Amino acid sequence: MKVTDIQVQNEKETRGGFGEGIYEIGKENENVIVLTADLAGSFKLGPFIKEIPERFVQCGIAEANMIGVAAGLTIGGKIPYTTTFANFSTGRVYDQIRQSVVYSGKNVKICASHAGLTLGEDGATHQILEDIGLMKMLPGMTVIVPCDFNQTKIATKAIASYDGPVYLRFGRPKWPNFTKEDGSDFVIGKAQQLSEGTDVTIFACGHLVWKAIEAGKALEAKGISVELINIHTIKPLDTEAIIKSISKTKCAVTCEEHNIIGGLGDSIAQVAAKNFPIPIEYVGTKDTFGESGTPKELLAKYGLDTPDIIAAVEKVLSRK
Repeated sequence: MKVTDIQVQNEKETRGGFGEGIYEIGKENENVIVLTADLAGSFKLGPFIKEIPERFVQCGIAEANMIGVAAGLTIGGKIPYTTTFANFSTGRVYDQIRQSVVYSGKNVKICASHAGLTLGEDGATHQILEDIGLMKMLPGMTVIVPCDFNQTKIATKAIASYDGPVYLRFGRPKWPNFTKEDGSDFVIGKAQQLSEGTDVTIFACGHLVWKAIEAGKALEAKGISVELINIHTIKPLDTEAIIKSISKTKCAVTCEEHNIIGGLGDSIAQVAAKNFPIPIEYVGTKDTFGESGTPKELLAKYGLDTPDIIAAVEKVLSRK
């Protein structure tokens, strides 16, 4: 199993995977309710609203109220999915999530689109780069960052039967779609190994999984054996898979569309420090806000592109 074996099926928006997933799980589970803060179009909720209008709640641009309503709905056994941009799903309503959802143990699914730099032209005020950190630090919160359309669709459906609060993070643009359509390669809390290698482990999540695949193909062409692991569940973290891999390769690179402070990289480093200390390099934003630009331009400017992953691998290999 090599990185070069991974093939793109098509390009689709991860948020489109959410739209299809919520429609299907809504038809299957009568307790699923969707709430939105005036972003039904952005979340592709049209089919759900058309077929199941009685289980759709338009809260308007009042995100804090939406979280409170969702928490209340769980008391009657409902499974509420809240929908708004990642910045407004977390930073704007952190207090409501902490107090009304997580501290109270409510079964709310917080679904966040337009995360990270690939939000693009809307700029720094909308490009939250610290949300994974905010959510993973909350006791009892599950954090999932799927990598493509198929995986977002499967994750959207899977969290309906997963007890407890969940933060589901995905993006805006069309992106390479390569995981299995049937979801047989996705289990909450279990890392997805995409390739086997012996020289270096690349851990990635979200959109940067594809960038890591591109980098892995280029590295394999240079004779570097890459073990690529998709950490779609940031919390609970699959520590067993991480330790098994780094024990073999003895170095790692982490890739995330997020601040390297508090994100996936910190989680991997903590596991390594406690169990098997190794050299680690981080690909992510460096304690900064974003700016307006196309997704491609922003990933390149902030050091989250394929060449940056290749450079990080070459650097970490020199430190072994």
